[in-house]
Amino acid sequence: MDILILCLLLLYSLFSLFQYFLQRRNHSCYMLAYECYKPPEDRKLDTESCARIVLRNHNLGLEEFKFLLKVIVSSGIGENTYCPKNIIERRESNPIFEDALQEMDEIMFDTLDKLFERTGFSPSEIDILVVNVSMFASSPSLTSRVINRYKMREDVKAFNLAGMGCSASMIAIDLVQQLFKTYENSLAIVVSTESLAPNWYCGKTSNMMLSNCLIRSGGCSMLFTNNKTLKHRAILRLKLLSRTHLGANNEAYGCCTQVEDEQGYNGLHLKKSLLKAASQALTANLQEVVPKILPSWELVKFLPLYFYQSKIKKGKAVNMLGPEGLLNLKSGMEHICLHPGGRAVIDQIGEGLGLNGYDLEPTRMALHRWGNTSAGGVWYVLGYLEAKKRLKKGDRVLMISLGAGFKCNSCVWEVMRDLEDANVWKDCLESYPPKTTSNPFKEKYGWLYEAHLSFVRFDFSKLSIN
Repeated sequence: MDILILCLLLLYSLFSLFQYFLQRRNHSCYMLAYECYKPPEDRKLDTESCARIVLRNHNLGLEEFKFLLKVIVSSGIGENTYCPKNIIERRESNPIFEDALQEMDEIMFDTLDKLFERTGFSPSEIDILVVNVSMFASSPSLTSRVINRYKMREDVKAFNLAGMGCSASMIAIDLVQQLFKTYENSLAIVVSTESLAPNWYCGKTSNMMLSNCLIRSGGCSMLFTNNKTLKHRAILRLKLLSRTHLGANNEAYGCCTQVEDEQGYNGLHLKKSLLKAASQALTANLQEVVPKILPSWELVKFLPLYFYQSKIKKGKAVNMLGPEGLLNLKSGMEHICLHPGGRAVIDQIGEGLGLNGYDLEPTRMALHRWGNTSAGGVWYVLGYLEAKKRLKKGDRVLMISLGAGFKCNSCVWEVMRDLEDANVWKDCLESYPPKTTSNPFKEKYGWLYEAHLSFVRFDFSKLSIN
């Protein structure tokens, strides 16, 4: 009898182990392809068009114009970014609902059309659909617009994420990864973008004008699967995803908020505490991520040095990363994609992580060429790495995104094969990095920045802009 019970227990254990490995099969998350959005050339914001848009805002005086010039000169953004159609058509102060819908349709449908064409999959094969747009929500939802356009199946699992900020792309991928644990052999699409058409700030509050200088049109659609029979077609495999949320901290929560100014103009208010919140969120996130991505010999090296420095510094905080840090982040990563939110944030994170110019080049070039495209930003950085043929089989890519809330989300990808497919960088890749550091905004309008406000009263109507 005892032998029978023992055999039954053994069989039960083997069955449980088999069931565990069977479940683990579906925990993989592979990226099959991605498509970044390139707007039409008539939406481009060069020096002249930027100046025209600024001068249309009659709420601005010389003080405000000088502030905007200072920001755009130091922003790291070039002359080839894009904005929505209604802004080009001089209707930014009176947007209509259709402007927002048209903007979303252009980005979503352009990238999805190309994604289906590139991969050969049909919209009817998609099992999961996630769309994230922070500052616009329609009814029916944007996911419903996609389903209606492509006549997707009635059992497709659709999720519409709003208000998640610039790090929403990672949140959407995390949602897909969790769903993959339940739904076997599935295909999932994530669409990440932002709505600018109804959200252009037309007031004069300095901290709210910053978003006009930094945020530009862009977005990305991605195709994922947990079907291992499609592994040979994958370009990336998700190895790790970590999410950190500092919303319980009032200062971090309020550093980036959508509000109305005193004149009733709606916009994104960015406080000086944003950099501090970004640093805190990134630090908390990396405390979880770093031990999982660095090689064991790097972590073992850390322990004696940690105790040694702690004793010398008498209990003071010890740097883990950075120029004086005890750990080398690049020992576990070949490539790092930072959210191209702005020059100041990129510089601060780069210094904090001990990254050099080569490491930061993809992020800085994505900011220069495309601007801050919110949740789609990190995919333009990845596109740059691919276009430059830096991504080789087996390489690891760390993506770090920051967003309102305040959030820091990161993930680690393994490159499944050498990547060098054509993408949105193909028409301009030879121009990057730029061979000159001159700034056309400062060259043409720098004299306004140097004007003495106490003696100069400037009539904007006399400024000639061809």
